[in-house]
Amino acid sequence: MLPVLALAAALAADTAAAVPAATAAPATIAAVAAAPPRLSGYVQVRSVYQTHAGITNSLNRARLGADGALPQHVSYRVLVEYESAVSGAAATVALRDAYMKWTHGPLAVTAGQFKTPFSRDYVTSLTVIETADRPSVVDSLAPKRDIGAMLQYDHPWASAYVGLFNGEGQNVGTNRDSVNLLVSRVLAHPLPGVDLGASGAWNGRRTQRYGLEASAEWRGATLRGEWIGQRRPGAKPDDQGWFALAAYRVLPWLQPKLQQEDFLRPALGARRRMGATTAGVNLDLPGGRNRIILEYVGRRTGSPFVTRDQALAQWQVRF
Repeated sequence: MLPVLALAAALAADTAAAVPAATAAPATIAAVAAAPPRLSGYVQVRSVYQTHAGITNSLNRARLGADGALPQHVSYRVLVEYESAVSGAAATVALRDAYMKWTHGPLAVTAGQFKTPFSRDYVTSLTVIETADRPSVVDSLAPKRDIGAMLQYDHPWASAYVGLFNGEGQNVGTNRDSVNLLVSRVLAHPLPGVDLGASGAWNGRRTQRYGLEASAEWRGATLRGEWIGQRRPGAKPDDQGWFALAAYRVLPWLQPKLQQEDFLRPALGARRRMGATTAGVNLDLPGGRNRIILEYVGRRTGSPFVTRDQALAQWQVRF
């Protein structure tokens, strides 16, 4: 509730400042014209070859969004995805983002449904990260989209985020157990191109999640890594995993990359361990709207590891 109360007070102050004290308030407030929304989105088409399974073609993602600015420092965003939940079923439209954001200087308040502020790899769009998919530890442990409110503070040397959510996930408009999800993230920028961060998520007695992240970019080279853990009642030791990525922009359109990851859930047994090695290249065509991803992914599961190899090609178009 604190971010919402802060937003209400700030909007009231802005409105009061905009009306001269000596002028009586009109009976009705004229609507202020807003700029038309800006449409955006992306489409990802993917082909995967896997040993003993052959080639599978899929429409990996198709998303369409609209965002724009309103008076009183308010902006908005709506994002939907065209998806089929079950193979062979008719495709449906699912809501991803629907939020309003008030910004004033270094402060911002966001309310609605959006990504919780946990893990750089998760809050960064899949159209921008270097790999076709997020690491297993991020997909499994990072809190996902939820309905709530978030307070944000940005400074040249650091950024801080704290949000309170239902904890039920996206498109669930109730809090069924009356337990909220508190998520926070602190990000420091000690040097140009260098980010160091820590995240935490508390969901009552159900789970506590924590993470560390580091990223460095210099002259076309990128180094990035995260470590995430989760504490669950009655499960010891904690779930935990990490990934490390290295990429280099050889040419404006050519970026080789290598990623290593490991994810363990000791309380569920050694067979639940997952690891992967991803190697490949990104081909970014002129204009910045077309990206072709070519990857080899060697996934390892169990103990001892059983390796499953796959080759992936994905064409992504942003508009």
